[in-house]
Amino acid sequence: MAIDFKAATDQLFAKIGAEELAGELGCHQQAIKQARMAEGAEGRRSPPPRWEAAVARLARQRAGALRKLADRLE
Repeated sequence: MAIDFKAATDQLFAKIGAEELAGELGCHQQAIKQARMAEGAEGRRSPPPRWEAAVARLARQRAGALRKLADRLE
């Protein structure tokens, strides 16, 4: 099945953001943003528990989606 340029590049340029990570962790997006603040910044907080596993899951999902896109284009 063919895919057009816009659809292919939309998939390529898609980002995983704080909202997706917050959903995966069951916390608020603001907690993710605060955990990403510079060390020592006012309002910074520690990352949510189990963040490593959640990031790994999202990374694997993204990698899988990009592999499927590459397969369609080849």
